[in-house]
Amino acid sequence: MNIESIYGLTFDQLAAWLLERGHKKFRATQVWDWLYRKRITDFSEMLDVNKDCVELLEQNFVIHTLEEHVKQESADGTIKFLFRLKDGNLIETVLMRQKYGLSVCVTTQVGCNIGCSFCASGLLAKSRDLSSGEIVEQIMKVQQHLDAANLDQKVSHVVVMGIGEPFDNFKNLLDFLTIVKDHKGLAIAGRGITVSTSGLANKIVEFADANTQVNLAVSLHAPNNELRTQIMKINKAIPIEKLMESIDYYLEKTKRRITLEYILMKDVNDGREHALELAELIGDRRPLVNVNLIPYNPVDEHSQYQRSERETVRAFFDTLKKQGVSVSTRLEHGVDIDAACGQLRSKQIKKSKAMA
Repeated sequence: MNIESIYGLTFDQLAAWLLERGHKKFRATQVWDWLYRKRITDFSEMLDVNKDCVELLEQNFVIHTLEEHVKQESADGTIKFLFRLKDGNLIETVLMRQKYGLSVCVTTQVGCNIGCSFCASGLLAKSRDLSSGEIVEQIMKVQQHLDAANLDQKVSHVVVMGIGEPFDNFKNLLDFLTIVKDHKGLAIAGRGITVSTSGLANKIVEFADANTQVNLAVSLHAPNNELRTQIMKINKAIPIEKLMESIDYYLEKTKRRITLEYILMKDVNDGREHALELAELIGDRRPLVNVNLIPYNPVDEHSQYQRSERETVRAFFDTLKKQGVSVSTRLEHGVDIDAACGQLRSKQIKKSKAMA
């Protein structure tokens, strides 16, 4: 029998579940505190929860669904975890040390079907969505790693930018956000959470309506349909015009700033003409849009793409600035440990196949 993760329940869902089985709401508060504040690893450690409730939880839920398979540590303090799921699949999670705190990048799917031509995550097609519990447990595993090291440090930021398209796993994504933001538990502030999408326009609209109070980033990577379709096949189904309409809805509905992610690839999308075209595309949205320029992490299987030269990146940045566009350049992390998203997973799977 496949028993689900306790981490997959929001507080309200846990309280309702216990209430249906004859337990008071305060039991949910106790259990929640043991899970997310004391961060126990076994139900039996819930010392002030009565035996009947503990046994009920043990019979219906598990705490552990992830097993650490590989851990790579970078000279800059970045740690990339490769976790094995109960069904044997592998996923990546990354801890990054930022000036503003500790940030964790989580995965939402096993594989990815978006099929961006430059990305290591899409080398293996999606086999399934992760449950909300499997996404939450990635945060818990990283936090427990910090606890075990007696570092007295807490995960303060989350980026949903790992393997998979988060908006293709929409319900579990929303439950995940509710769980990690809960003030009685991990209490990660909405302003410290960013969800990244390749541009599922209808889900951007739904996300705006959901009023999650977290940040949204859209992977654009090209300023026109012809170029974007070449590198991101999703643009065939959702061209830039339709994507920008959904972004307009999001900006009007939420009044929140949005980030346009732009990976710079040598002689592909990094010319001055591309920067000017991008500025024109943004148009009067400038006050609520920031462009995040991302250095490309080369992937062996996508050797046609190379990283843009530093001078080219600087020129692209300066061109956008002169056009009045808010722009930043992403600080790199873990360049010495399979930096590209999905790269470690792909290598491990190849290694396993070769050994077999």
